Amino acid sequence: MINMKSIGDYFTADNMRKCSTMVGQLLCTRKFWVELFIMTLGMFVASLGIYFFLIPSKLIVGSITGLSIVMGKLVPFISVGTWIFAINAVLLILAFLLIGNEFGAKTVYTALILGPMIDFLGTLFPTETSLFTTYIAGQAVPNPWFDLLCFVLVLSASQSILFSINASTGGLDILGKIVNKYLGVNIGTGVSIAGAAICCTAFAISPPYLVIIGIIGTWLNGLILSHFMMGMNSKNRVFIISKDYEKIKDYVVNDLHRGVTMHEVIGGYSNAKNIQLEIILSSEELAKLTAFLGDNNIDSFCTTDTVSQVRGLWNKKKEEKRIK
Repeated sequence: MINMKSIGDYFTADNMRKCSTMVGQLLCTRKFWVELFIMTLGMFVASLGIYFFLIPSKLIVGSITGLSIVMGKLVPFISVGTWIFAINAVLLILAFLLIGNEFGAKTVYTALILGPMIDFLGTLFPTETSLFTTYIAGQAVPNPWFDLLCFVLVLSASQSILFSINASTGGLDILGKIVNKYLGVNIGTGVSIAGAAICCTAFAISPPYLVIIGIIGTWLNGLILSHFMMGMNSKNRVFIISKDYEKIKDYVVNDLHRGVTMHEVIGGYSNAKNIQLEIILSSEELAKLTAFLGDNNIDSFCTTDTVSQVRGLWNKKKEEKRIK
């Protein structure tokens, strides 16, 4: 049984003052306003894809909207809008419980602004047909495959922007994030799994070919999202062998503010011992290091490869900047 006294005790004057102080401190941080701008931008990109490509094509891609359309057909006494609200409400609760308060709070914001953004675009650019519709002998001929491709590209870009700051477009993204967290698969695969399951419900009301188009679109969305996420999270692992390793190490530590791992290696041809530096850098930092080696005429053997994700102390520099 719910203890009403305990709930009432939470809303004391002292607790409310603490909450107000925390909110005030959050609103004064640069991180809050930067992420608010990024979330708004990401959702505007998503609204462009929905308004110009998904709505005119009348495709049911794996999404909460698609699931709500199916449920509205199967249970006609409950409107599609009610189903959208109910399903999103359940998913937002799951986001708070299973993923975290930050993700849930950001998703509430993005879910709230999507509808008004679509309405705003409708006011500026009223249209009822797809951008790819052609007219043959006065008959409108749609091209759902072009609509599908453009929608998936735009939506994947939006999802990548939002996932990078622990936010989402809501709905299907919440399911994808839950699958990612508890099954250990990447977010793109998680979105594909959740979306494919939703698409399959459309067999109850739609012709098979439309369902297959929706499944293909959901699969492409997962692939492109994974590609975008890998590109945003990837870093360069650099290996350098040089007699001037001390000079290189000092530049990386003091100018680039990155760590260096030093390995003692033996040349297979010369049997000479050398020091190999291993460094993880962003693309911008790698360009600076390459310029440094050239400007100082440092003789070195340098190789690089790409790592898809870095966890741990590498991000310490970023966190220190946020604190400042």
